[in-house]
Amino acid sequence: MKRVKGTEVLKYTFLVIVCLFSVFPFYFMIVGATNSSVEIIKGKLSFGNHLWANVRTLARTVHLGRAFWNSLRNATVNTVASLFVCSLAGYGFQIYREKGKDTLMSLLLLSMMVPFATIMVPLFRMFSTLRLLDTTAGFILPSLSTAFLIFFFRQSSESFPIETVQAARVDGLGEFGIFFRIFVPIMAPTFAAAAIVTFMGAWNNYLWPLIIMQSQSSQTMPLLITGLTAGYTTDYGILMLSVTITTLPTLILFFTQQKRFVEGVLGSVK
Repeated sequence: MKRVKGTEVLKYTFLVIVCLFSVFPFYFMIVGATNSSVEIIKGKLSFGNHLWANVRTLARTVHLGRAFWNSLRNATVNTVASLFVCSLAGYGFQIYREKGKDTLMSLLLLSMMVPFATIMVPLFRMFSTLRLLDTTAGFILPSLSTAFLIFFFRQSSESFPIETVQAARVDGLGEFGIFFRIFVPIMAPTFAAAAIVTFMGAWNNYLWPLIIMQSQSSQTMPLLITGLTAGYTTDYGILMLSVTITTLPTLILFFTQQKRFVEGVLGSVK
């Protein structure tokens, strides 16, 4: 029988404790959705019988379906558009041998150091002038092309066989044909990883929608949750329920694409 070392026991004990601390907020969130506000304040950690009461109260208090649809629509369109633009840019940075592309890439990475708060006011004035307030286009345009995603696709494209591109060109396939019929299928794990990161960022985006989405009809889920805490008293039961509902899409996306996410991240590091 293999003897277990003391260091391994300490290591796994530490990992178990860290996992418990990581999972506990999700457990408390789900349990809180089934309890009343008073029970949550008292710190009750077991499931209660107020779930349907919280559902009915939440349905009467806010337009949950509309906010959920706004978030889903904006995040989906943002993800698809960002993947298309940034993957094309990353593909071009890696495949085409042009002078100055490394300098341009350095400038793009340098732009990541600029805080969003510094460009928030000019962006708002620009979008107000263009009449893009309360629109999906106004939501996605600031994050349509990000330096991080371009760099991510460029690093992942380093393992892409250039000989395949050259052979496709000899056979008469156009550049967009090479991209969509060869590059995209081969780099599917990278696209999955980028889609998860982009969707989660767009779904949880709060500051920019708070500025540009000025009507109740364009409210997103983060704004709806903030509105539940804006009164004199907060009903923590419906607050926990709304947070649980907001978390579900990102959890489903991550767990269904977890394998591809790991493959995409590892591929970009190689």
